[in-house]
Amino acid sequence: MMPKIPEFPQDPDAHVFMISVAAQLAGMHAQTLRTYDRLGLVTPERSSGGGRRYSTRDVDLLREVQRLSQDDGVNLAGIKRIIELTNQVDALQHRVEELTADLDAARAESAQRVRSGELVHVPKSNAMVVWEPRVGRRRS
Repeated sequence: MMPKIPEFPQDPDAHVFMISVAAQLAGMHAQTLRTYDRLGLVTPERSSGGGRRYSTRDVDLLREVQRLSQDDGVNLAGIKRIIELTNQVDALQHRVEELTADLDAARAESAQRVRSGELVHVPKSNAMVVWEPRVGRRRS
């Protein structure tokens, strides 16, 4: 059974664990963590002295790498690709959330403008309307 990650009141991305502690929490040897860092599977932050500092999220990822490797038989290249694709999906989901919020805000603003008479809803039509402002209109 793997050791439980201690509860910290800080951000799961805070890099607080030295390599020896992260290795113990992940249930692996510190050299394995160095190898994973070198391969780009898990990239910890570096302290001012150059030592690796792992976050709770890093330790969870190390455990997932170990599970994929040992339980599912996925090689390290496959694990790296899984991590990359997972990160890409997470980023895309975050972007969709941002765009949905922007769209909702734009719809609310548009509805407010329609209610205030600033904008007029025109039903769908095949007709073309050309509008020119009266002020400053010049004829050529």
